[in-house]
Amino acid sequence: MEARKVQRVGQTTLAVSLPKQWTEEIGLKRGDTVFLQLEKDRSLRLMPSALAKREAAPRTSVINADLCSEPRMLERIVVGNYAMGRDTIWVISSERLRSSHVEEVREITSKLMGLGIMEESSKKMVLQCSIDPLKFPIHTLIRRLYIITSTIHKEAIQAFLDADCNLAEDAIRRENEADRLYWLIVRLLLSSLKDRNIAEKIGVEDPRQITGSRTIAALLERIADWGEIIAKDVIEIGDCHNDIDDFVIKALSSISEAAHDVCSKAMECLYTGDIRLANVAIETYEKTVEVEEQDLVKKLAGKISNTEACPYLRRIALGMRRIAELGAEISEIAINRVLEKSSKFCEIRSSKGRKSPSDRHDSWSGAVAGT
Repeated sequence: MEARKVQRVGQTTLAVSLPKQWTEEIGLKRGDTVFLQLEKDRSLRLMPSALAKREAAPRTSVINADLCSEPRMLERIVVGNYAMGRDTIWVISSERLRSSHVEEVREITSKLMGLGIMEESSKKMVLQCSIDPLKFPIHTLIRRLYIITSTIHKEAIQAFLDADCNLAEDAIRRENEADRLYWLIVRLLLSSLKDRNIAEKIGVEDPRQITGSRTIAALLERIADWGEIIAKDVIEIGDCHNDIDDFVIKALSSISEAAHDVCSKAMECLYTGDIRLANVAIETYEKTVEVEEQDLVKKLAGKISNTEACPYLRRIALGMRRIAELGAEISEIAINRVLEKSSKFCEIRSSKGRKSPSDRHDSWSGAVAGT
C-alpha cells in the first residue's frame, strides 16, 4: 500500500496525485476521464473510462472444437466459460462440428440456467446467456440449493424405507436441478469478483463472503450427489429389500435423521448467526453419525441373508455419513462467518487504547454471573 498526502488546490478543492507507474501501465494521460465510486465502507474506487467501458462490454469467448478430442472435454470448457461469466460462447470448427460435439453442447446447455443456443450451423454454434444478476440474490440461491439437496436426501432414504423405486427416480432427476443452481451461483460469485456492482446486486457485502459462499454451494452440490448415489443404490437393491433385517432398516433411518439434522442446523446457523446450532451439528456428526455408521457396517454382514444387497447398503450408510460430514463442514464455515463481526458470542475490540480482557476480568465476571 502506497501513502500519498492530500494537497489543497485553490480555496476549496483537495487533490491527490496518481502513481506514475500505474498511469503508464493503463495509458492514462492528461485530459482523460476517470470515474469515482463511493463504496459502502466509505472508500473511493477510481476507474479510468477505458477500463469502465471494457467492463461494461459483453464478454465473449470462442472455443476451438477441433482441439476438444477427449470425451466431454468440450462440455467442460463450455461450463468453465459459463462459470467465468461469459455472456456469449462461440463453438467453432474449421471444417464441420462433430455430431458428438453438437450433442455435448446441446446436453450441457440444457443444464446451465439462462444459457441457450442462439445460432447453429455446420461449423459453429453460438450460445447466449441471459442471466440478470438483479433477480438472483446469492443468499436466496444458496437457500434454494439447500432445499433441493435436502429434498433429494429425504426422498432417497424414504425410497429405501418404502422400497419405492419411482420415488428414487424422482430424487435422481432432482440432481440436475441442483447442478443448474450450483453453476449459476459459481457464475455470479466469480462475476462479483470482477465487478463490485454485481457484488452489490447479488448481496455480497464483503469480498470474504465470495470464497465462503462458493465453498458452501460446492458442499451442498456434493450432498445432492450423495443423495443421487443413495437413490441409485435403492434401485439396485430392488427385490432384495425383503431380505433386509429390520435392525438395518431402523439403523439407516436413524443415521439419515441425524445427518439431516446436522445439515439443517448448519444452514440455520448460517442465516441466524447462532453458533450453538453449528456446534450441536458438528457434535452430532462426530458423536452420533460416525459412531452409528461404523457400528452398522460392522454388524451388516451378519444381518443380511442376501449378500448381493450388502455392498449397496454399505454405500447407503457411507453416503449418509458423508452428507453429515459435509453438513459439519458447512457448520464450520457458518461459525467463521459469524466471527467476522462482533456478536454476543465474541466481541471484536480494537487494540489501540483498549484494555486487555484480563484487565476487565471483574466486569466480565459480573456479566457472566448475571446471566
